[in-house]
Amino acid sequence: MNEDPINHISEKIKESQNIAVTSHLRPDGDSVCTSLALHLMGKQLRKNVSIFIKDKIPFPFNHFPGLDIVDPGQINPDNFDIVILLECANVKRSGQKHIDDCYKINIDHHHSNDFYADINWVNPEAAAVACMVYELGKHLSIKFDSKISSLLYSAIVSDTGSFQFSNTKANAFKTCYELVNHGAVPHKITDLLFNNNPPEKIKLLGQVLSTLEISHNGKIATITMFDKFLKKLKIKHIDTEDFTTYTRTIKGINVVLFFKEMGKNTFRVSIRTKGETNAMKIANIFSGGGHMHAAGFTVTGNYKKLIKEIPSIVNELLQDNDKDNKT
Repeated sequence: MNEDPINHISEKIKESQNIAVTSHLRPDGDSVCTSLALHLMGKQLRKNVSIFIKDKIPFPFNHFPGLDIVDPGQINPDNFDIVILLECANVKRSGQKHIDDCYKINIDHHHSNDFYADINWVNPEAAAVACMVYELGKHLSIKFDSKISSLLYSAIVSDTGSFQFSNTKANAFKTCYELVNHGAVPHKITDLLFNNNPPEKIKLLGQVLSTLEISHNGKIATITMFDKFLKKLKIKHIDTEDFTTYTRTIKGINVVLFFKEMGKNTFRVSIRTKGETNAMKIANIFSGGGHMHAAGFTVTGNYKKLIKEIPSIVNELLQDNDKDNKT
């Protein structure tokens, strides 16, 4: 049944009336904007499409129009014919607890997928799930107006880091070219995504970058955000995920470890990597998870001890990988 998933998904959407769309916990631009685009596409098809996103939506996507339709609650399986899961390696990743018996459609562009749904469309060659949904829209004969096109363009630009990340493939440029022809305006979307920060966030960024430490032959960088920084400037954790981007620009850095104080002696560590360095392998050591270049884990302990021990452990992994690559 899954040999030609895009056609199966198209047919299933056509025969369904009530559709739920959900995505992963700790949502990002790709999942949020693509969900909103699916809602608008559904309206064209005269379908009832509801969006469920459990966690808070981060800046700047929390300022996008149409977010009033997003439900942070649980999906009631009795109300829907199908559930579409975006970028969810498994059902647990969505935070939804009552959809095991639902007819599920799994659309993802990451390798780490469990192929758990009734229809699985997993394409690791796609730059973003938005690229896949754009192709789905063409199968459904969707008219790509400026609203839908802008959302999908925003999703791709966000997920590729303005076409800087390693997931930037030829299909990203091809899709964006077509979306611009359909009405997406690149400079306006760039302003919305990257030139829209409040002054408090830039002040917080300065404090976080002041904690920068570089270790182990210049390959590992650590930055830290203490809870007192947030309280003083009234910024939320969810609005600081992009702080690692600035640290990744340092020449020679392969791994960025972003320590975020979540409570007494408790830190959430976001990992960002470059090149062949696998962030998910690092996170797995500490019982975390994620993807090739973006992952995370939670640790407890004395900060001064953790800030030394964790980079050392990461360095050992990097050295082991270097040895494996040479043999």
